[in-house]
Amino acid sequence: MTAARLVPPPTKGHLSVARLSRFWYVACRSSDLGRRPIRRTLLGVPLVLFRGRERVGALLDRCPHRNVPLSLGTVVGSELQCKYHGWEFDCSGRCTKVPGLEGELDRDRRVPACPVREQDGLIWVWPELDGTPTREPFGVPQVPSDGGYATVVREVSARGTLHATLENALDVPHTAFLHRGLFRGGERHEIQARLKRRREMVEIEYLGEPRPEGLAGRLLSPSGGTVEHWDRFFLPSIAQVEYRLGSETHFRVTAFGAPVSDFETRLIAVAQFKTRLPSRLVKLVLQPAALRIFAQDARILGQQTDNITRFGGEQFMNTELDLMGPAMWRLLKQAESGDNGAPASATAADDFEIEKEIRFWA
Repeated sequence: MTAARLVPPPTKGHLSVARLSRFWYVACRSSDLGRRPIRRTLLGVPLVLFRGRERVGALLDRCPHRNVPLSLGTVVGSELQCKYHGWEFDCSGRCTKVPGLEGELDRDRRVPACPVREQDGLIWVWPELDGTPTREPFGVPQVPSDGGYATVVREVSARGTLHATLENALDVPHTAFLHRGLFRGGERHEIQARLKRRREMVEIEYLGEPRPEGLAGRLLSPSGGTVEHWDRFFLPSIAQVEYRLGSETHFRVTAFGAPVSDFETRLIAVAQFKTRLPSRLVKLVLQPAALRIFAQDARILGQQTDNITRFGGEQFMNTELDLMGPAMWRLLKQAESGDNGAPASATAADDFEIEKEIRFWA
C-alpha cells in the first residue's frame, strides 16, 4: 500500500506573471550610467548598459568569443571592450575590433542588442533583442519650472511579481494596517471610489477623502482638510499616485516598474511635490518615511512570494474593494496576448469609460 504524500492543500497552481517584451521599461537613471558599464536584468535577460560618446547601448551581457560578461569590460570611446581578449562592440552590438586580427571584420560577428532611449533623466530599454519599437516611452509628467516644486528620485527592489508589486503601490485598503501610524490607520471615514478605464490605463479617483492620518499625511496638510486623490496604472508597469489639497499642496509619485524576473521587481520612483513647508524640510522628513513604508511593503511582498512558493501557486479571493488589482491584471493579460491598443500616454485626450463606482470605509 502506497503511503499518502504529505503536501499542502491543493491550490490553483496559478501565478500572476505577465511577460510583456514589446514595451519600454526603465533600466536605470541617466545619472547611474557614467563611463563604466553596468549590468541589468530585464524579463530574465542579462544585459549590459554602457554610454558611448553619442548614445547608450544595451547588449546581451555575454561576449560571443568566450562567454565572458561584457559588464566586466571598459568603455573605449564609443565602444565596449571585453575584459578577456579586448574585442570591442558598438551600441548596435557590432564587433568593431578584434586586437591582432588583420583584414576586414565579419559583419555577422556581433552581440544581440536592445533598443534604448534616454528621456526625462531615465534610460529606457525595449527588452526584445534586435527588436524594433512600435511606440515611444511613457513621458514623465512635467511640473512648472517656477511653481515651487521639488523632485526626488529613488530606486528600490521588491521580491514579488510585477503585478503584485504594482498592485501594492496602488492599493488603499492595506495601508491602514501595514503602515498604521506612518500612513492612515486612524479614524474610519466613508470614501467614494470611482474607477475609470481605457485600453492601456486604469484610474481610480477617491472622493470625499480626508487627509490621511500618520506622518506622511501630515506632510500633505498640517491643518487637515479633504484631499483630491488619484491612483493610476499605465501599461506595462507604471504606477502613479497623486494627491492635491488646494493650490498649495501637490504630491505626485510615478513609479516605473521593471520585471527583473518572474518574482523580482525593480522600481524607480520619481516624486514631485510642493507644500507650504520648505522643500528641504519636506525631503528630510519625507524620504525616511517613504523608505520605511516601502521597507514594510517589500517585507510583506517577500513573505507573500514565499507563501506562494510554499503552496505551489496563488489563491485569490477578491471583493468589490479590490478595484485596482483585477483591472490591472485584465490589461496585462490583454497586452500579453497582443491586444495592446494605442500607445499609453499620461496626457491622452481620449475619454474614459466609467467601469465601477463604490463606497467603502477606510
